[in-house]
Amino acid sequence: MHRRSFLKNTVAAGVGISMLGSSTKLFASEKKPKVRIGLIGVGARGLGHLNFFLHREDAEVIAFADPDTAFTVPKAKAMIEKAYGAKKKVAEYTNGPEDFRNMLKRDDIDAVVIATPWEWHTIMAVAAMKAGKTPAVEVCGASDIQECWELVNTSEATGIPVFGMENVCYRRDVMAVLNMVRQGIFGELIHLQGGYQHDLRAVKFNDGKQYYGGGVEFGEKALSEAKWRTNHSVYRNGDLYPSHGLGPINNMININRGNRLLSLTSMATKSRGLHKYIVDNGGANHPNTKVDFKLGDIVSTLIKTNNGETIMLSHDTNSPRPYSLNFRVQGTNGLWMDDQSSIYVEHKSPHDQWEKTGSFEDPNSYFAKYDHPLWKRYSKDAAGAGHGGMDWFVLNSFLECVKRNAPYPLDVYDMATWYAITPLSEQSVAEGGNVQFIPDFTRGRWMNRTPIFALDDQY
Repeated sequence: MHRRSFLKNTVAAGVGISMLGSSTKLFASEKKPKVRIGLIGVGARGLGHLNFFLHREDAEVIAFADPDTAFTVPKAKAMIEKAYGAKKKVAEYTNGPEDFRNMLKRDDIDAVVIATPWEWHTIMAVAAMKAGKTPAVEVCGASDIQECWELVNTSEATGIPVFGMENVCYRRDVMAVLNMVRQGIFGELIHLQGGYQHDLRAVKFNDGKQYYGGGVEFGEKALSEAKWRTNHSVYRNGDLYPSHGLGPINNMININRGNRLLSLTSMATKSRGLHKYIVDNGGANHPNTKVDFKLGDIVSTLIKTNNGETIMLSHDTNSPRPYSLNFRVQGTNGLWMDDQSSIYVEHKSPHDQWEKTGSFEDPNSYFAKYDHPLWKRYSKDAAGAGHGGMDWFVLNSFLECVKRNAPYPLDVYDMATWYAITPLSEQSVAEGGNVQFIPDFTRGRWMNRTPIFALDDQY
């Protein structure tokens, strides 16, 4: 099955290139007091975004679009009524998967948040930009490189920016490490690692009655992500979800802002985990035991950058394992490793601690000292928000940028770069690990663009 067969619709870019690009907008002299929001997708992820905006005085939810009237729409309506009361109505666009286009025709929406199955992300973001709405888009991997160029070309032609919602960029320890990197604690960076190591077997299968687990169904017999996400594991073999590892790393080595990704090579193991899960939980005679899952249980991708660093990404979602994003940030003066929660800084850390105890220095004292200004300022506001507070920060950043008409710290060029890893890794795996060259989506502007992500405590 060809990758593009996942797409429900085709949107031709048909656009030119502006001189400046979408990431060069200047700060507005005055902030917009309130942002009018439309949401596309109010499933398990979208409901979290809805909850955030319903409780912000500087945001107003105008409308939402989602075709799942049996399960997700009633949940969204209940949340809206609880927050806004019976007097305020929020428009609903629930007449099939294309009804979001009617929502985009409204003239009372400033921005849209897209939290839908992956195959819809670019289609919806492009439609939003063409309708004059600024989109924030959840992360995934693209179906092909053309999809990445569609995002970039449309943003440049319309002058409307795209916000890539990579929440791990705002994880507290990751931001502390970013602060340490910028202050030269690790010296010059030479090698970085990240990945998505997350046991998703109970996400990819359920019983059709609950979001997670309880059975081994997927596709039309399942709910939530198992309804669509599992099919990517059936038909595709590559790093399907690269940005959780790559996004934070890119900020540390200034990708698309003084540096860029050049090439990659990927390899995949055999596929065993999903079949075994079906047998163990549904029995050897269950019809899904006959499904041939193409996704290797572990996909490894090695990336080379223009400035000489190497990056190792891992994708491991079919195995029984603890959650880990596998971060490692290594420089000429030391390193941080997420899995072992360890830091080693030359001439500061005990030199022989690893040999004696099997661990490096406890990073907590460093994290306290180098806690990022954003977390120092907003940790109480983010308390209780999804994914340890990360979700609050990524949505707050989007909202503040729209209010200020400010450049997005995670922009369309970043998003296109993250998305491109998936089809390129698929191609590399299919070719036995052959090198694939990563497009320069900035068209050379990376050489003069300067870092803007989280430089202070503003957003």
